[in-house]
Amino acid sequence: MTGLLDYVVTYSTAIEAFLVVLGALFAGFLAKFFLNKAARQAEKTKNHWDDAVVQAGRRPISWGIWIVGITFAAEIAGGDSPAEIFGYLSDVRNVAIVWLLALFAMNFIRLIERSLIEKNSARSDASLDIATIAGLGRLLRGSVAITGVLLVLQSLGVSVAGVLAFGGIGGIAIGFAAKDLLANFFGGIMIHLDRPFAIGDWVSSPDRDIEGTVEHIGWRLTVIRSFDKRPIYIPNSLFTQIVVKNPSRM
Repeated sequence: MTGLLDYVVTYSTAIEAFLVVLGALFAGFLAKFFLNKAARQAEKTKNHWDDAVVQAGRRPISWGIWIVGITFAAEIAGGDSPAEIFGYLSDVRNVAIVWLLALFAMNFIRLIERSLIEKNSARSDASLDIATIAGLGRLLRGSVAITGVLLVLQSLGVSVAGVLAFGGIGGIAIGFAAKDLLANFFGGIMIHLDRPFAIGDWVSSPDRDIEGTVEHIGWRLTVIRSFDKRPIYIPNSLFTQIVVKNPSRM
């Protein structure tokens, strides 16, 4: 009698887990259908924000449905199993959800950045240059990545306050060790904010032997192509100490 009861329980558990997986499969196809329909509707509008939302949410939504469905099915199949792996399923699900939200946010920022760059490239009176848009995009994606890491640590039971306190102490030590790198980073921020030049501008400096066309503005250095086709790699911190002429804005 006990063996028969165990068989019935095992059989019902298997059916329940199968139904959860089947429900996840159906939900995945349903989400794909509605996302394709939303994408077609978004293409008819001139607003780029709805396109970015739909495109950025495609993979995270599909993956999220499968991850949630499989982890719930595994928890049902595991039941009262003493195996330790079943005890980590909820943590895996929480980490996956945080990662998918961060992936959605970063994809959304990347698509908006690309759209703004294309829009501003076609306009001569654009309020933002390409370097500023790219810089803001990198800054936002970095903020999303750091926030995602902190949320993952919190979901795993790690004290975020302790991590931040340790990061503050470690940041001081790193600041002393990498002061030149930080100086270049903040120099890049000042270039993006003050905008003394943009990509494609002809610039020169009477203080240093620098003259040419700006090709790239990064967080650490700026690349200027001289008129004899030689690339000049200049640390961004140098621009806070020298005079820069921009004949392109005459």
